[in-house]
Amino acid sequence: MYPALAVVDALSKRVEVLWVGSEGGMEASLVRRAGYTFESVPAAGVHGVGLLSLPGNLTRLARGIAAARKVIRRFQPDALFFTGGFVGIPVVLAGRGLPKAVYVPDIEPALALRLLGRTADVITVTTQASRSHYASDRRVVVTGYPTRPELKTAEKEKSRKYLNLDLDRPVVLVFGGSLGARSINQALWGCLANLLEQAQVVHITGELDWPQVRDVESGLAQNLAGNYHPYPYLHEEMALALAAADLVVSRAGAATLGEYPLLGLPAVLVPYPHAWRYQKVNAQHLVSHGAAVQLADEDLASKLLLTVLELLMDPDRLLEMATAAKEMATPDAAQTIAAEIESLARLKGVTRG
Repeated sequence: MYPALAVVDALSKRVEVLWVGSEGGMEASLVRRAGYTFESVPAAGVHGVGLLSLPGNLTRLARGIAAARKVIRRFQPDALFFTGGFVGIPVVLAGRGLPKAVYVPDIEPALALRLLGRTADVITVTTQASRSHYASDRRVVVTGYPTRPELKTAEKEKSRKYLNLDLDRPVVLVFGGSLGARSINQALWGCLANLLEQAQVVHITGELDWPQVRDVESGLAQNLAGNYHPYPYLHEEMALALAAADLVVSRAGAATLGEYPLLGLPAVLVPYPHAWRYQKVNAQHLVSHGAAVQLADEDLASKLLLTVLELLMDPDRLLEMATAAKEMATPDAAQTIAAEIESLARLKGVTRG
């Protein structure tokens, strides 16, 4: 979602953009919030689904292809750009003959991106390690992870002031994604009082667990309560939370490959245990470069506090991790991908501007 917005932001100064997404969910509101036109088409996976779901999913796919054809006929795009999700399948089938670019955020491509990659004129990837997942006849360009523009301008001191954080006390950012991560939330709450004795905690719970925050806060000693800063979700302020932090505890989604390196942010990564291999591979990549440590989800309750405190009390190691992360940063990735998309359109004899 956010890497696509970063690329669109780089493109939108020169071209007209229409975002085609799936029905329902947060996507439409986030895209419109960013100022772009959004249209939805039906979409559903057909691989690995149960027999009871398959007929309905095939019907949604057929409806999606028909809807995507109408969108393409009306908008007349010069090129198509995909970043994943099964909504790309009806669009790619409806857009036969149009130039296509794909961006793969995770090191290992998910099924939808593997399928989309077979039709793409260019596949852009986050790391060199992703090349091995594509046939030798495919054009694969290593671009890095496209990050949101506001991350490049966020400053630690200003971010802490905005979020009402102490400028001199360590800050730990804890979150689990847009919906939150119950195991991370519960593990944090289990050791929160001990952690708050040493650091400030910015905690993004997600909407599902937000109702529990009042009880958690009421159980904190008065001298510790001011160090706890919970939020259900952050939009534009997420860049400030990342910039304010000395250490982050999170899942290992694709954003960790770009946003943490850009800010030089050391991480404790907890791969989502039900996300096939994608998050584990992402986490191992950062760990192998010295930018993160990894915890298994089942070890959170017993190891989270010790892991975080050991890092906070070892400033030399934190500095080494921050330096290693910065060395992985690719601040121009969005512009690089945008240039690839525009080149595709020009190769077809179409120019804009």
